[in-house]
This record gives sequence, structure tokens and C-alpha cells, in this order.
Amino acid sequence: MKKIVLLLCVLYQMSSFSQKITEEVFSPKLNENREITISLPNSYLKNTNQKYPLLVLLDGDYLFDPFQGALNYGAYWDDLPEVIIVGVSQNKNDERVADCTTNEISGLPDEKGNKFFEFIGMELVGYLEKKYRIAPFKIIAGHDVTAGFLNFFLYKEKPLFDAYISMSPELPAGMEEHIPNRLNTLEQNIYYYQSTADGDLKKMQDRIKTLDKAVKEIKKPNLNYQFDEFKGASHYSLVLHSIPNALYQFFSVYQPISMAEYNDKIAVLSSGYVDYLSKKYETLEKSLSLKMNIRINDFKAIEAAILKNKAYEEFDKLADLARKNYPKTMLADYELGLMYENMGDNKKAVKAYQAAFQKEEIGDLTKDMMLDKADELKNQ
Repeated sequence: MKKIVLLLCVLYQMSSFSQKITEEVFSPKLNENREITISLPNSYLKNTNQKYPLLVLLDGDYLFDPFQGALNYGAYWDDLPEVIIVGVSQNKNDERVADCTTNEISGLPDEKGNKFFEFIGMELVGYLEKKYRIAPFKIIAGHDVTAGFLNFFLYKEKPLFDAYISMSPELPAGMEEHIPNRLNTLEQNIYYYQSTADGDLKKMQDRIKTLDKAVKEIKKPNLNYQFDEFKGASHYSLVLHSIPNALYQFFSVYQPISMAEYNDKIAVLSSGYVDYLSKKYETLEKSLSLKMNIRINDFKAIEAAILKNKAYEEFDKLADLARKNYPKTMLADYELGLMYENMGDNKKAVKAYQAAFQKEEIGDLTKDMMLDKADELKNQ
């Protein structure tokens, strides 16, 4: 019976994790109700002080589920952060075409396109910010006609969105020239992803590749750009290839220290292992507006590098970092114990491990482990 109850609890948690909320929002700009679909992170109700990045999906009718699936999977493995997803419905009476109306000569939003642009930028995002805990980092995504349309947000003096996912964009007039000019002018950090596939029309591919070539010539540290050309993919299957590539591009700095990162970037350092760790999380906060405690496994990676390179004095700085991130736990005292033990000061090491015993357990660090280490050093 207990197993059945436990299984039901797990299934409930999984269903709540992927639960979608559908509501209607009245737009004074459009003078109509618009349907939106919202997915809140699994931790939203528990972490009441946490703010989350926002992902706005044009063509939310068919892009919502694949984006939600990729983000849920990445968050499960802690490879991607939890994100508030908002899909804008555009399937009623071919709304997507009317929403993305542009002037054939100027290439700018026209008629309903201008009103829809203002609905997203002046109404929807403000509504969401008032209702939900949204971090400053905002993403917008679209496919073909909506992928081209979303680029208009780059034309603003200060773009509302920080990241753009443009999948097989149908570019309005002049956009392959305007976008590189804007990206070359903007000073804020911009993440930009675009893709095409064999299945796209030749005319579309040519313009997308022209845009890609121009953007690749921009050498600015504030521009994070990636382009994918998928062989053997259709105009529609391209979406399933693009989504994980774009998300892992934008959130690469979020990911835990991998074996590749450890071997290629950390273990090869002659010093500065703790500084590397601090900078990694400072960059995460600065670039993605995400503030989080340093992962325990990342502490372990730095421990391993310090031990490997016999830079034992760095354990002191690592202990300071542990104290800031996990003040009630035994982690900081454990790091000091490692420093003293490896520097041959068993007396101080024993005191550090005994002090750790008085604190809360964390990760694989236990009270029994601290006692065992203290007793082992006493007997040496």
C-alpha cells in the first residue's frame, strides 16, 4: 500500500511539473482577447524568493510542447535552468499571418502586425511581470513567419528580449541588412540563434545564409551567436533539432562542471582553481540574471583539482566560498580539514573535522565521515 501511495505521489509531481495553464488576456492594442498558455517551474511554489527567466513563444500552439519537453528534461539533469514558458496562441483563423503583417516596402510591422508587436512588448510582458516572478533574462522564439517577426524587437533602442530563437525565419524586406546593423550597434548582451534546413525554400535559405554571413563578421564580446544548417531535415522537423541547440547555447554557462570542462579548463591551471569557480557563477549571474548557490559537485571538482596539483593553500579560499554558500553545513570546516591534513598539520585537521561534525550534513559529507577522519588522524 505504501508503495502505491509513493507511486501516486511521484506521478502527481511529474504531472504538475508539466502542467499547462491556459488563460485569456484582453489586449487594448488589439481590442480582443488573446489566449496564452503558461507553464511554471516545478519549484515555483516552493522557492518563493526565486525569479525565473521568461520564454515567450510565438506559434505557441505547436512550439509549446517541444520547448517544454526540452526544458523539463534539461532541468531534470540540472543542465538547464527552470524557466517560465508562455505560449501565444496564433492558430485561430490563421492569426499568425495577420499578427505578422509587414509593409512590403519598409519591411516594418504594418496594420495588425504593429498592434501585435505592441501587444507583446507593451502589454503581455508587463502583465506577466506583475503576475509572476520573472528574472530580467527574457527569450523569444518563433518559426518561419513568426521567427522573422520576432526580430523587430531588436530594432528597439533597448531591446526587450535578451535572447532570440529564429527557426527557419521568413524575413521581411531588408531584414538581412538591418539585423547585423542592430547587432553591431547594441551594447547589451544579446544571444541570437537561427537555423535553416534542406527542406526550406531555396529563396528563404539564401536570405538566411546572407544574414548568417553578415552576423558572423561581427566581432563583439556581447554577442553570443549560433547558426545551424540541418541536412536531411524538413522545414518542420528542423524545429526539433533547433530547440535543444538553442537552449544549450544560451544556457551553456549554467551547466555543472563536466569532465570535459574539468580536464580542458580546470585541471590544466597552475593556480586559481577557486577563482575559476567564483567567476563561473559570477558570469552566470551577470549574463543570465540567475543567482544560485554553487553546486556541491562543483565544489568537489575544485577539490579534486587542488589535490591533483597540490595547491593545498587554496582550500582556505574554498572554505570561505563554502561558508558563504552553505553557512550552516559542515562543508567549510571539511575544506579546512583537507587543507591541514594535506599540509601535514594533523592537530588542526582533527579540530576542523570535529567542528564539521557539529554542523549539518551536506551532499556525501556525513557526521560519521567527519568522526572517522578525525579518529584516523589522531591515531597517526
